Amino acid sequence: MQRRSFLTFMWMALGAGVATHLAAQDDNKWDNFKIDRSRGILRDAYDAVKKHYYDPNFHGVDLEARYREFDEKVRNAGSLGRAFGMVAAFLDELKDSHTFFRPPSRPFRLDYGYRIQMFGENCFVTRVRPGTDAVSKIHPGDEIIHFNNFGVSRQNLWKVNYFFNSLSPQGASLVDILNADGKVDKLKIDAKMVQLKRVMDISRGSDSDDIWQVIRQEENWDHFVRQRFLEKDGVMAWKMPEFDLTDSEVDRMFGTVRKNKILILDLRENHGGAVATLSRIVGNIFDHDVKIADRVGRKESKPQMAKTRGGNVFTGKLIVLIDSESASASELLARLVQLEHRGTVIGDRSAGAVMEAKHYRYEQGADVKFFYSFSVTDADLIMTDGKSLEHVGVVPDERSLPMSQDIASGADPVLARAFELAGVAITPADAGKLFPFEWEPF
Repeated sequence: MQRRSFLTFMWMALGAGVATHLAAQDDNKWDNFKIDRSRGILRDAYDAVKKHYYDPNFHGVDLEARYREFDEKVRNAGSLGRAFGMVAAFLDELKDSHTFFRPPSRPFRLDYGYRIQMFGENCFVTRVRPGTDAVSKIHPGDEIIHFNNFGVSRQNLWKVNYFFNSLSPQGASLVDILNADGKVDKLKIDAKMVQLKRVMDISRGSDSDDIWQVIRQEENWDHFVRQRFLEKDGVMAWKMPEFDLTDSEVDRMFGTVRKNKILILDLRENHGGAVATLSRIVGNIFDHDVKIADRVGRKESKPQMAKTRGGNVFTGKLIVLIDSESASASELLARLVQLEHRGTVIGDRSAGAVMEAKHYRYEQGADVKFFYSFSVTDADLIMTDGKSLEHVGVVPDERSLPMSQDIASGADPVLARAFELAGVAITPADAGKLFPFEWEPF
């Protein structure tokens, strides 16, 4: 029997037991207009992969046959939401962390009210948003066994998140919580939702303030992912949420770093970002040119080099923190530090999502447009030990994980351990207060 992709299976398994689907526009009649629109999205996915994917053999996937199969599935999807799921499932067969579909935005914002993350092989609630239904039902430190009837693991959590946040948002979530006595509580938690305008006018010449709303959202996001740091007794702790800095911004940060003897670079929950930022950081911590990896593309393989900044590099001790959410550029940097014996990596095994990709944006419509995009891998990255980190991740030099009670109290034993290695005594409770968590504006 032909093996189905995980996302296809999720569509088939999604039933009455899962909370009501917030389809919004999807609930309208499944007509020829929506069918043609959805088939056009699938066609764009097929074209993007066929033209740009780094492996011309597509890992043995018969792309033509798969496209024909999913074109029929999309035709009979019955709603835009299910059609979007079929487009995502079409790409899922490549088993590539950086090749995926970003669907058109929906006219609502939704938050389930809590965040979950893998620590080791277990999944825990990490945060609960104030003012949501989750506050009275679930708590940081609770262990999650099932989310919306799907068992959660390191292998599938990112797909579960992708499915229920991007492809098929739900009006509520079903979670199974493992109690300390070994019993399981089954909970239904209502999501928080804000309805948005179905059509936004983002032309600057109009009287609409929609463009300013978009700008404010971007400004809020810029604040949320800003670089944060503190200095204590010759140690600088740098909380880096993503690789999004220009060369001059990286150099300015390292101007501060060089005033200290030890750098703790916190890459936990950092999903990566720009290759240029990674290269500039590497150039600031090595006193010689370094090969980050071999970039293996469709037509050629070439080394990805980082040029040293010579006399302006940081020569002190380096400690890098990673966790299960550290991905892409974060993993490359952590593994490079290990391979070059430049510092110590502590924390949890990283995500194993390490490829190089480009985003291809598409649109449909005339006067009223809707936008979507595809991330397509254009190169595999082979480290100097001859191995790829994709689906493998980085194993830290020292494994350090928070326990359930640490998560519940907001303590950070991993950062505290990093300070201990740097010769500075700080309690896990105090370490947890150094970089306070901030919720994205809702």
